[in-house]
Amino acid sequence: MQHTIDLTVAFVQDRLKFAESGHDWWHIQRVWNNTKLILQSEQADNIVCELAALLHDIADSKFHDGDETIGPRVAGEFLASIGVDKLMVEHVQQIILNMSFKASLGEISFHSKELEIVQDADRLDAIGAIGIARAFNYGGYKNREIYNPSIKPIKHQNKEEYKNTSAPTINHFYEKLLLLKDKMNTATAKGLAEQRHAFMEKYLQQFYAEWEGKC
Repeated sequence: MQHTIDLTVAFVQDRLKFAESGHDWWHIQRVWNNTKLILQSEQADNIVCELAALLHDIADSKFHDGDETIGPRVAGEFLASIGVDKLMVEHVQQIILNMSFKASLGEISFHSKELEIVQDADRLDAIGAIGIARAFNYGGYKNREIYNPSIKPIKHQNKEEYKNTSAPTINHFYEKLLLLKDKMNTATAKGLAEQRHAFMEKYLQQFYAEWEGKC
């Protein structure tokens, strides 16, 4: 199956060569590496996990007018074109469709160990130092304020509400990033998330102190 992985890497690198830098090839590579790290201590189908990690952002809905079907469709068409088994293709598609944070705000009818692993791998890249960098990069891409004390974070009740937010980037910490530590599935991810979560909390303390002219 190494040939399948190699073909998938080449496809993703080409497809995402002009992507927003928080969702580009380097993000994919980090999630792929996180997936392989978690797999060292978890029993799962390694190939399904690696393919899902590589293809999970092949057509992110936030860059395609909110269309949540395009990513699984593009991934499925590619995998079918290189001869991947139909059941494996469908498993990868289900992981892509159900692994995002916004998906967790709706009804999830699919579950697998492979989903848990790739979901954790992706969530780890959304927190810590890299998570902070990605959040502000995307906020700039969307021309959002860094912070506005008059706009308070909210707890999103559903994924449509979450998808339609235009709140300042600092709010994103409270509306998503700081929530991810307690949503990790695997022991490996839970351990890594603790340090990254603590780093974000320390960053916010420094941010507010500088904002208020206290240091």
